[in-house]
Amino acid sequence: MNIIRLSSACFALACLPSCSLFKSPSAAKKEAAAAALGPVKPEIPLFDWRGDGVAGIPSVRINLSEQKARIYKSGQEVGWTYVATGTDNRPTPTGSFSISDKKVEKRSNKWGVVVDSSGDTVNWNACNGVSRIPSGGHFLGAPMPNWMRLTDGGVGMHGGPIPNPGSPASHGCIRLPYAMAENLYNALPEGTPVTITR
Repeated sequence: MNIIRLSSACFALACLPSCSLFKSPSAAKKEAAAAALGPVKPEIPLFDWRGDGVAGIPSVRINLSEQKARIYKSGQEVGWTYVATGTDNRPTPTGSFSISDKKVEKRSNKWGVVVDSSGDTVNWNACNGVSRIPSGGHFLGAPMPNWMRLTDGGVGMHGGPIPNPGSPASHGCIRLPYAMAENLYNALPEGTPVTITR
């Protein structure tokens, strides 16, 4: 009896490697699709906000090398966020600034898209006054929700995509994750100091 059990166990163990080569068609399709997409990047948190209900004088420090902003109230850190600042061709200025104007809904008057007479986008990276506009078409400025102006030249903080956390991606503005832009818009009054370093 023990010999039968032992031989059955040995057969099962010997079969495992060869059996594992056979996959159901659906499992094989899922693996092929995953392989085509490449390695999956783990989701990383884009921000952390602990500033609601915290009293104190706010300030913001943006580090261009890290592509992160840290938010303080009376010197105590109450949050941080990834940002997407200007690329080498259109860098974000460094120095000391303050929020001089705020608008919940704003569109860029310089960067955006060009749409044709049918409303179809024909240029996804248009510069107003430079990019060609087809007959019947028009320029549409990029949305910049929860806008907080820092310079007279149009650089500010606002909601926008962070396509590759840790890397610059904007035309000079400081993009914030949309939810964090709303948090900061509500927490930072005009006059809030913002320091940008490299």
